[in-house]
Parts: sequence; C-alpha cells; structure tokens
Amino acid sequence: MIIGVISDTHLFSRQLVLPQQVWDGFEEVDLILHAGDFCDWGVHDLLSRMAPVEAIAGNNDPQSIVQRLGRKKVIEAAGKRIGLVHGDGGLGGSTPERAFKSFTEEDQVDIVVFGHSHIPFAEWRKEILLFNPGSPTDKRRQSQYSYGKIFIQQDEVTFEHYFFDKEKMRD
Repeated sequence: MIIGVISDTHLFSRQLVLPQQVWDGFEEVDLILHAGDFCDWGVHDLLSRMAPVEAIAGNNDPQSIVQRLGRKKVIEAAGKRIGLVHGDGGLGGSTPERAFKSFTEEDQVDIVVFGHSHIPFAEWRKEILLFNPGSPTDKRRQSQYSYGKIFIQQDEVTFEHYFFDKEKMRD
C-alpha cells in the first residue's frame, strides 16, 4: 500500500489549487492522509479526486471542518494502525513530542502522522514512526515545499519525503 501524506495546505477558495508536484506524486497512491490546516473544504475535494482521503482538522481550520473531521483519529490501513493528529495541542514542548503523546499505549498505533510545524520530520520512537510531511504550499522557513509517502508492504513500513522548489499549480 502507498499512502500519500500531506498537511498544512492553508488554501482558501479564492486560490484553491495544489502544486502539480502533489498531483504527480499522488498519482498511484491508495490512500491520502491530511494532517490538518486545510482552511477550506475544497482542498479535501481536490485530494479526493486522486484517492480516498482520511483527515483531521488543524488549529487554522474553521469549525465546520473541525465538526466534520474531528481533531484526532486512528485509522487502519494495510494492517497498521495510524494515529492522525495536527500536533498543536496536548503535552510536550515540541510538535513531534505533542503528536507522539496524543496517542496512548491503548491506541496501539504503529505510525503517528502529524503536521502543524511545516517542518518535514521522520523518526522512529519506541517502534512507532513519527512522520510530518511538511507543507506543499506554505514552506515558511523551510528551503523547499514538501509532501510525503508511507509505504506498507507486508509488515514493513518505509517512508519518503519529496521536496520541490517553485510551485507549479493545478486545480
């Protein structure tokens, strides 16, 4: 299974377009995870053209998105339990720490996908993959835009970040 991972798109209806690199990169994914801060439901609609979408709301999402998606969830994909959270709330000083602490041992997650910081991140912690794809549309202080993929084959989990410079946009 190939999972496309995206977060912090921060798009609004007046400019509701995703970079061509995301369209190309998600061409063969089986599932897309969005870790919040859509800012407009139209982003979900765009992503749904590519593959099924599982998502949560972030701290910049309107109440309508929060009510529709919630702020945290655990999904199952290819035999793995994936915790999905934005990473802005909870205990811990850093975004990865807050994301990790959002899920308890009872949640039995194998992977935690989060966003919020716009900083691409991947780390194994207590046999759990912590993964932040960065942002494909709002790189902030990062040198490049980014998104990610998680690959699940049998019992093996691997991942990759994809980086690009200028956005070629497509709606």
